[in-house]
Amino acid sequence: MTHRESTPAPVADDLRRAYAGKRVFLTGHTGFKGGWLTLWLAELGARVTGYARAPDTEPALFEAAGIGRACESILADIRDPERLRAAVRDARPDFVFHLAAQPLVRRSYEAPVETVATNVLGTAHLLDALRRLSHPCATVVVTSDKCYENREWTWGYREDEPMGGHDVYSMSKGAAELVVASFRRSFFPPRRLAEHGVGLASARAGNVVGGGDWARDRIVPDAVTALAAGRAVPVRNPAAVRPWQHVLEPLGGYLLLGARLAGVGTDAPASFCEAWNFGPRTEDARPVRAVVEAIIDAWGGGGWDDRHDPAAPHEAGILRLSTEKAQARLGWQPRWPFEKTFRQTAEWYRAFYDGLRGEGLAALCRRQIHEYLES
Repeated sequence: MTHRESTPAPVADDLRRAYAGKRVFLTGHTGFKGGWLTLWLAELGARVTGYARAPDTEPALFEAAGIGRACESILADIRDPERLRAAVRDARPDFVFHLAAQPLVRRSYEAPVETVATNVLGTAHLLDALRRLSHPCATVVVTSDKCYENREWTWGYREDEPMGGHDVYSMSKGAAELVVASFRRSFFPPRRLAEHGVGLASARAGNVVGGGDWARDRIVPDAVTALAAGRAVPVRNPAAVRPWQHVLEPLGGYLLLGARLAGVGTDAPASFCEAWNFGPRTEDARPVRAVVEAIIDAWGGGGWDDRHDPAAPHEAGILRLSTEKAQARLGWQPRWPFEKTFRQTAEWYRAFYDGLRGEGLAALCRRQIHEYLES
């Protein structure tokens, strides 16, 4: 199969062939997306080494679902180059997924230098560790849809649009993309992939939702926390439009991209050493108020209050991604529509607030992973 042919969307057999028995180094495994990816990789038969700081929320998916049982967990900082280099050297990974980040726009207003150090220098530290390792591996660096210079367009941004960012978080993600591109050109050129063995790509995803996210100033955690307590949901930006998708959508894209970088399902892995967007269908980019109403409906009742503050820090009003490239060349496409995304999300949080923990909660995650693959 060449890169010019459309490939199947992720299915368990295809991904298992890529990851079963392989060593995977995953940064950010204690976070929301990283926790789900750890469970998915373990379910595929991979041996996962996770590297991240301890969870910074309470509750946290990592602890609630016992993510540490699915991997070798190293609690350390991506900003510590020597510790990171030693961990990469010991793991000798076949695959690397870089998700560790300061992930919040509003936090970047409070801690701009920390945001840059984590998101930009942290990415450089990891890629430098791979350069020093001199070991073949497929590497996917995850950034954000906010890496683009946002012009408030109604159409989706394509992978060759300029990087930018109004706030420090967005800028840091654009800068991380430039770090990836420069390391790829300088040390891991695709035309010499057969020599150095490091297939390097970046992945940009929209706003992800799903069970286990309790990050501050995110609408789904704010909503379920309020609903579980019997309060109205506070909504800061009800008119802001975002490309909402379940966390399993981009994770499936990352896994498929990693497989292609490793030569699974293609005879041209070097052609995948590029940037890739993973976002929902156009009709699923909706305003925040629609998200809140969908959560309330799936929850079974509740209400919301408009807490819009004109003096609040700037956040983008509209942001959409074009996923034509991923659909045409990877064969990836979104599977769950808007309504199902929020039904699955509400089901997870309902189970948590009803007392489900540990292996039971991990089993719910795995069941949703299989439902996604079979959809």
